[in-house]
Amino acid sequence: MAYTMPPTPAGPVGSQYCVCKVELSICGQNLLDRDVTSKSDPFCVLFMEVNGKWVELDRTETAVNNLNPAFAKKFVIDYHFEEVQKLKFALFDQDKSSTQLYEHDFLGEFSCTLGTIVSSKKITRSLLLGNGKPAGKGMITIAAQELSDNRVITLSMAGRKLDKKDLFGKSDPFLEFYKPGDDGKWMLVHRTEVIKYTLDPVWKPFTVPLVSLCDGDMEKLIKVVCYDYDSDGGHDFIGEFQTSVARLCEAQDASPLELECINPKKQKKKKNYKNSGIIIVKSCKITRDFSFLDYILGGCQLMFTVGIDFTASNGNPQEPSSLHYINPLGTNEYLSAIWAVGQIIQDYDSDKMFPALGFGAQLPPDWKVSHEFAINFNPRNPFCSGVEGIVQAYSACLPHIRFYGPTNFSPIINHVARFAAQATQQETASQYFILLIITDGVISDMDETRHAVVQASKLPMSIIIVGVGNADFAAMEFLDGDSRVLHSYTGEEAVRDIVQFVPFRNFRNVPKETLAKAVLAELPQQVVQYFKHQNLPPINSEPA
Repeated sequence: MAYTMPPTPAGPVGSQYCVCKVELSICGQNLLDRDVTSKSDPFCVLFMEVNGKWVELDRTETAVNNLNPAFAKKFVIDYHFEEVQKLKFALFDQDKSSTQLYEHDFLGEFSCTLGTIVSSKKITRSLLLGNGKPAGKGMITIAAQELSDNRVITLSMAGRKLDKKDLFGKSDPFLEFYKPGDDGKWMLVHRTEVIKYTLDPVWKPFTVPLVSLCDGDMEKLIKVVCYDYDSDGGHDFIGEFQTSVARLCEAQDASPLELECINPKKQKKKKNYKNSGIIIVKSCKITRDFSFLDYILGGCQLMFTVGIDFTASNGNPQEPSSLHYINPLGTNEYLSAIWAVGQIIQDYDSDKMFPALGFGAQLPPDWKVSHEFAINFNPRNPFCSGVEGIVQAYSACLPHIRFYGPTNFSPIINHVARFAAQATQQETASQYFILLIITDGVISDMDETRHAVVQASKLPMSIIIVGVGNADFAAMEFLDGDSRVLHSYTGEEAVRDIVQFVPFRNFRNVPKETLAKAVLAELPQQVVQYFKHQNLPPINSEPA
């Protein structure tokens, strides 16, 4: 067995784009029985592919005499949407106390991407032996869960009859919220704004992650301190109290919670001291701040469509100078872009059937120009099976079309937008559409394209544009609203930025994974932004 131990404990493998951590739970069923006098004693080893080699990340405990183990030890992995993270789960029957895997009997293995697991939430697959044959009736079940507390707390606070601290006027009160730190000292979590010249302040509602406020523990004590603001930084202490989030949650819009603000020094000195004012919790709400992975684990499918530029400026595909020329290695910049994006997104679409459309070519038999045609020449069924299917249809159509023009984007954008609009009628976070347009040049229908993008920004849809060749792509940068809001020719603003433009020439001499990271970096955020804007939680979400 070609398994190697890592030279040092393998840390999180990946990049700065890490979205979050995923916990994988492993169960085995009907494992091979390798022991003569008793049943197998299985344990599971997790490997990740790093630079073409399998590196061991972690192992479960050993389940004694058990052919149907449910392992208590979980695997925790950093999840990167924009990378293909290949995993291998190998099961062994423990025979000796050795850490060397070749000392133990092999029970079977299963390989897949992390994307495959999270897009299904739970998968059950057959285990295979080293020769690719089934390991008896052995099966493995892998379940994924996001390891993050995505709850946020929103508090509306006010004060009443706070102590007057300024000689010539009233106080300028603000609140500070603290939680106990690991060192036993109070740690500042949040500071409200200052309300000037009042003893009865009403602060703006604010939202903080529950993990920040109380480490996610509703019963943990937190401290709230009230100060009178001083411009020189020597703020005067008004009073404080300790409470818990569980207690704060007793506040309802109709019945606010009132807590006494106490100054311990005054309390000791004055016998008839009551308090230094009342802090009022007007409302306290805990909600979930859903992440991209929450939506994927909830069952949201990413619907992928490719749009390919077949205009004459690309050059004759028979000539090596053409951007559509397929070189002896079987690739070109169009194919590289399709592979880079498609191999990531295909994990998030259960049927892996992708529409592939072309524009800017004359089509047989009447040689009319089309800006929206199925590259498999089947308009009723433009779907290709997986990324390989798109590549095959692309290669097959090249000899049968005439490159022409102009470079019109709007028909393909509107084509995908029609399907995205249909999906909104379900009123669930079940589908999000991604259009990859690969083009060599300047857009001819800029006004119509701007209008189409602005309309699409209201839909569950993102557009990725990869510019191939060495043309001037200034207009593409204009569509990518990173620096300014895109407007339609009617003056209407885009609701959100949905276009990501990347020039392929910046990625010619770097690993192909780098293109995928650059192209897909903004997509998780765009998915979350759309569904939040529509107030749509993940399909299978739990209440906060």
